[in-house]
Amino acid sequence: MNKNLGWKLALIAVTLLIFLFGIFGIPKSFSGQGLLAAMTDRVHLGLDLKGGTHLILQVQVNDAVNAESDHAVERLKEVLNKQKITYADISKPDPANPDRIVLKGVPPESRSDLRTIVDDNLPEFSLNSGSENSWVLTMKPQALAELKNRSVAQAIETIRSRIDSLGVSEPVIQEHGLGQYQILVQLPGVDDPARVKDIMQSTAMLEIKQVLGGPYSSEADALQQNNGMLPPNSVLLRGRGAGRPGSDDSGEQYYLVTRSSAVAGADLRQGGASVGRDSNTNLPDVGFLLTNQGGRKFAAFTGAHVGDRLAVVLDNRVREVAVIKEQIHDQGRISGGMDEQAAKDLALVLNSGALPAGIKYLEERTVGPSLGADSIRAGIRAAVIGLVAVLIFMLVYYHGAGINADVALILNLIILLGFLGFSGATLTLPGIAGVILTVGMGVDSNVLIFERIREELRAGKTPTSAVEQGFSHAWVTIVDTHVTTVVSAAILFLFGTGPVKGFAVTLTFGLLANLFTAVFVSRAIFDWILSRKQRGEALSIG
Repeated sequence: MNKNLGWKLALIAVTLLIFLFGIFGIPKSFSGQGLLAAMTDRVHLGLDLKGGTHLILQVQVNDAVNAESDHAVERLKEVLNKQKITYADISKPDPANPDRIVLKGVPPESRSDLRTIVDDNLPEFSLNSGSENSWVLTMKPQALAELKNRSVAQAIETIRSRIDSLGVSEPVIQEHGLGQYQILVQLPGVDDPARVKDIMQSTAMLEIKQVLGGPYSSEADALQQNNGMLPPNSVLLRGRGAGRPGSDDSGEQYYLVTRSSAVAGADLRQGGASVGRDSNTNLPDVGFLLTNQGGRKFAAFTGAHVGDRLAVVLDNRVREVAVIKEQIHDQGRISGGMDEQAAKDLALVLNSGALPAGIKYLEERTVGPSLGADSIRAGIRAAVIGLVAVLIFMLVYYHGAGINADVALILNLIILLGFLGFSGATLTLPGIAGVILTVGMGVDSNVLIFERIREELRAGKTPTSAVEQGFSHAWVTIVDTHVTTVVSAAILFLFGTGPVKGFAVTLTFGLLANLFTAVFVSRAIFDWILSRKQRGEALSIG
């Protein structure tokens, strides 16, 4: 029995040291405060313990559908004009159904060519005949569902990129399974939630459009100067400063611009935005670079419109209006009305990519650091009281063998906390509950083993034989209980939200650690105790 005892004890000692390093690393000080600081640096606390902001957002997926159908309209016009097929009008008459395009006035002899054009250039749309010599293009259900789901996934990645750039530690950004097209955002330790919300919500939809008219003093003024109706394929947008905090509303301006864009967010080169200084005013501005394709489009547009005005539109608001003096290729600048922080934030959102659609805040909760500290104290108090009670019970009920169980339980907790330190997993309040439940499962395993050993001793077996039989018979039951609990925890992890996942993670790894401590470590300690006893000497197990 003592043949393998040496390497078993060595493995236990090495495991203990490794996971102690996982908890504390190399502390700067071995005082109580120093060890606590080292532990909090490595074991990350969740929102409910550290304080921060909890948000539920909803992606306005119809914005993405609108953008896609607008692109389809422009593509259809381009191909019809290229093939010299006449038409009366192309429009989206129902704002509630942006995936529906109506085409009017196509000659009967061109219907076959129209079907070929749609099949070749707009495969995501189906073509059906409508009333009064019209055709209806409707986005196919599968393509529509894929576009909406892709918009949510892209919004999650864009928000994550922006939050990471702000340096928020251990954020939770994921799809919220309790609502359609919703995103859960948890930001532990955020000290300026208003700024973070502004950066997240900014769609950063940078577009460059041709100016058709303006500036106008009001929407009514714009309609009056255009005979009461806006020209086809145009849109009226507010100008720079209108409606902004601290601005004079009496001085707001409106511009009439083309609905389609010469350059859009997809044409921006990732990471190509940077903060600089306006050479004339020395105020902060933001420069941007376009992709090769975007640069070619911009060069073609500016080359064909020398002398016309263009508008730099950000989030559906005109930020700049300038006259095109010469052909421009792959770069531009946005200036005016920004301080240093606003310029940095704008560059950040442009570099992280534009959100595919707007987002709406459905829920916001703020957890203060003091409330988080109360949760930590309450959770630790519950864990310590529960652990001490269990340790005392095991000593009283199982006498000397209770020390064995206590050592295994303490090592179990060290391994679990060390895992949190190594993996970077976040400890939440439900996670503390998982730790406490792990202690209970550890006690259950020891009780199964010890009671089996007692039965073997009552049957007249020697201590050595009783220990061997006790572990071998209890092993199957222990594995069965742990596997069923791990399966339940896995389901919680797959379908739960952040705190529930934290509970599942701590519980799962705690159970795996418990298999090691309750079976391997406890058996090694029993073997060591028996190796020091005289032959036939009784085993202290109550």
